[in-house]
Amino acid sequence: MLTPFLYWLIIDDQNSLLSLNHKEMRYSIIILLFLMVASCKSYNDNMIKIIFLHHSTGYNVWLGNTNKYVSKLTGKCDVKTHIIKHNRRNKTNYIIEEHFFPKSAPYGWNNYPYDYYNIWVRNSGTEPYLEEPTLEMLSSEYDVIIFKHCFPVSKISQDSGQPDINSPVKSLENYKLQYQALKNKMHQFPANKFVIWTPAVNTSSLMSEDEGLRTKEFYEWMNNV
Repeated sequence: MLTPFLYWLIIDDQNSLLSLNHKEMRYSIIILLFLMVASCKSYNDNMIKIIFLHHSTGYNVWLGNTNKYVSKLTGKCDVKTHIIKHNRRNKTNYIIEEHFFPKSAPYGWNNYPYDYYNIWVRNSGTEPYLEEPTLEMLSSEYDVIIFKHCFPVSKISQDSGQPDINSPVKSLENYKLQYQALKNKMHQFPANKFVIWTPAVNTSSLMSEDEGLRTKEFYEWMNNV
């Protein structure tokens, strides 16, 4: 398995739809955070900084039931509120932030395996790539790094038989090469913890059965490679 990384996805086998509602996802991410952080430092240690990288669906998880305009005004959301309460009850010092990654410009609104590989492996270093932070930069600032793809990651095409790690084509053969490289890269930062949100399938009206089956195969590969 890709230890020490944690992969998490619940799929309804009946129709290959993601079976978590927003409330369940909100509490699940909080539980995941506490499990990961607890293995990183004891509850009485110093501040632990967490970053959640995402796109649109991840932002909904971040907000939970919080109105997005209220969140912008107050800087708080359901996830952050729960962590603040946990800190008060347990005398901990968890600090969590969220970022859209990558931004729509200048890199472009793409956060698939190729894009994480492209920014963190292919263009690694201590300087940002197209204004996006590299893993060297993130690991120096945050203890726990969470990242989540958006639903189009499941639009996986049939393999060509010629895998190319530097190709943005969404195929199993390319995804596997890119994630293997990401795994090796993350192992260069043993002091950090990584939470990788496994790719979720889209609704049946927006993807084919074959694409759903390929997404399931990729999910299983991520958990067993």
